[in-house]
Amino acid sequence: MRKRVIACTALLSLLTALAAWAQPGHGLLEGLTYDLRLGYSVGGTMPATMPAEIRAVTSYTPALNLQVGIDAEKRLTDRVGLVVGLRFENKGMRTNTRVKNYGMTIVQGTQQLSGRFTGGVVTRASEWMLTLPTTASLHLSRDLRLRFGPYVSCLVARSFTGYAHDGYLRVGDPTGAKVDIGRGEGRRGDYDFSHEMRQLQAGLLLGLDWHFAPRLGAYLELTRGLSGIHRSGFTTIEQPLYPVFGTVGVYL
Repeated sequence: MRKRVIACTALLSLLTALAAWAQPGHGLLEGLTYDLRLGYSVGGTMPATMPAEIRAVTSYTPALNLQVGIDAEKRLTDRVGLVVGLRFENKGMRTNTRVKNYGMTIVQGTQQLSGRFTGGVVTRASEWMLTLPTTASLHLSRDLRLRFGPYVSCLVARSFTGYAHDGYLRVGDPTGAKVDIGRGEGRRGDYDFSHEMRQLQAGLLLGLDWHFAPRLGAYLELTRGLSGIHRSGFTTIEQPLYPVFGTVGVYL
């Protein structure tokens, strides 16, 4: 409930800012052109390279990842400009993977266990954030614009939870005591690493805008985090997980 309140408050603040900036004669708009954006994102958090311990991804379900925001561009030349934006967005997913000797810390019933797990792992990740992209723009033609540059995101709500199921865990290392992990409540191994997630994240954005009508355009964006979603001192998951997402939407 608290996360929803925070997210709704952030969205209300953003929409209020959008309304204020859109007023005629506003000083911030002098010499600028601006776009209001609404998009949908698909992607997930993933390691830079797939570790050998992850044998298969058996299912993937994206969340309803929506993006709303505003961009303002200042032309530096006829073809080159600088674009600064403000977005409110969420990025989430649910996956089920098969792993072998995968390092994990789980809770089974009232007992916390750490070691190497073999079996199935369900992961649910969710991030609600305010994002500030700052990109250089290149106008390829009157209707096409390319954007590239860094972004910084401040998370207002975050969650990284899941459970291990249908397998076994070797306590400590691959030769440790074997603990069977089932599927139902009290038999599976739950985990919650939400408190280990970074509040600030940074990455790179590549975008393409197509102005196909007098007051309407479509856009495509690809983003890739440069920092893992978890803090640097977090070692339970051995490989850093980076947010990689693609967004399609419209702007006016």
